[in-house]
Amino acid sequence: MQPGDPDAIGPYRLSARLGEGGMGQVFLAVSRSGRRLAVKVIRPQIAADPGFRERFRREVAAARTVGGFWTAPVVDADPDGAVPWVASDYIDAPDLAALVRERGPLPEPELRSLAAGLAEALEAVHRAGLVHRDLKPANILVTTDGPRVIDFGISKAVEDSTALTATGLVVGTPGFMSPEQATGTPVGPPGDVFSLGAVLAYAATGRAPFGEGSAPALLYRVVHDAPALDGVPPALRALVAACLEKAPERRPSASRILALLGADAPALAPRPRPDDRTDARTAWVPETVTAPETVEVSAGLLDVPSRRKDQEYWAQLGSALTVVPSGAVVLVFFPWPIAAATSAALLLGFLLWGAFIDAAPPVRRTVLLSAGHLDCRFQRRHWSSPWPDVTRVTVRRTRKGARGRRHWQLAATLRAGVRVPAGFDGEGDRGSAAMALVFDASEDPRPALRRLDEALRRHAGVRYSPDPALTAYLDRT
Repeated sequence: MQPGDPDAIGPYRLSARLGEGGMGQVFLAVSRSGRRLAVKVIRPQIAADPGFRERFRREVAAARTVGGFWTAPVVDADPDGAVPWVASDYIDAPDLAALVRERGPLPEPELRSLAAGLAEALEAVHRAGLVHRDLKPANILVTTDGPRVIDFGISKAVEDSTALTATGLVVGTPGFMSPEQATGTPVGPPGDVFSLGAVLAYAATGRAPFGEGSAPALLYRVVHDAPALDGVPPALRALVAACLEKAPERRPSASRILALLGADAPALAPRPRPDDRTDARTAWVPETVTAPETVEVSAGLLDVPSRRKDQEYWAQLGSALTVVPSGAVVLVFFPWPIAAATSAALLLGFLLWGAFIDAAPPVRRTVLLSAGHLDCRFQRRHWSSPWPDVTRVTVRRTRKGARGRRHWQLAATLRAGVRVPAGFDGEGDRGSAAMALVFDASEDPRPALRRLDEALRRHAGVRYSPDPALTAYLDRT
């Protein structure tokens, strides 16, 4: 305890100060029966704000309905006291920040367990109509049977207080708060998901994803910069990156995160091969997307079938092997002027035939992407697969062909037992499918590839593994 600290709050005796933040102080309290509680006392200048107590009363009532295994439940509060306070179960365990400082980054199994526990805690908080608004390592206690989220139930009431402007206080922790929180726009459950992504990145690497520094510098990075996710296990990097999307509507919900972390989730269960890399920019398909939106990517995706080369070859060979004998045969029965004219007519016909073949429009290979399916078509061939059957999809460079044509390939790894039509077999592997994307030398492939990349990020979600060569190619000016 420090000089000036009260001896008691409500019916509870205070024995130690646990911490202090922008909203107030947290004390270790003991009930008359000996039960230990963590009591947060609101700062007087915030409590004096008009309307605060009513907001506080509503938030505490909602916080008492939060259940689940992964939170420290609110057990008592006094919104009408001289100094408002709220009490929750005291959990004698180190917080995540202290644990990472002492032990270093968490291994992948513990990181998965942490992610699942925190997602379930947020699911319970959001179900109660609350938003935590300050999920950070210091507010996560790590017990022997999993994490516990603390310090929720009053953030919304405090955030709406005009006293924040007067005192210069901010609800939330720079570096872990969401972009919408940093810019002062409305904050909902997706804001907590962003904070969850930052917490998981910290637990996996031992450092905050937006670095260190002053509060203004951190808030700027949160809003504008990409997070540093080097060191996050590849199997979880796409999920963490999805949580850290700048746009709230592109982040998964807590329930969706739990589903992906489950044993039956195809997007996370497969481990990448050692040469696989997942880009931190991978986007998410929010489960709220139910409209039958379809993105068609076909402009510029050109393919020149090998049969056209054969036709050109036979046209040239035919003109060489047919015109001369034909002229000789005609010469036997007709005078030479007639034979010459006939040979010239045959030669002209073959040349026109070759020109017609060369001018024929190339075959377009079309990729159709929707919230439900991956669809590929060329000529009369068609392959469509629902996203649950796809475990991984990428777009990679294959080779540079003749006449300056650029060759790329859409490749997908499929769930066991899924059959692929002929023509889409991926390099002889029964568990994969592929379609060539060939660009003519006169075309710029970037617009079509960029649309394909953006559509895959939107619709394939964590199944999409951007190829580093494609990312570097699209980043060129």
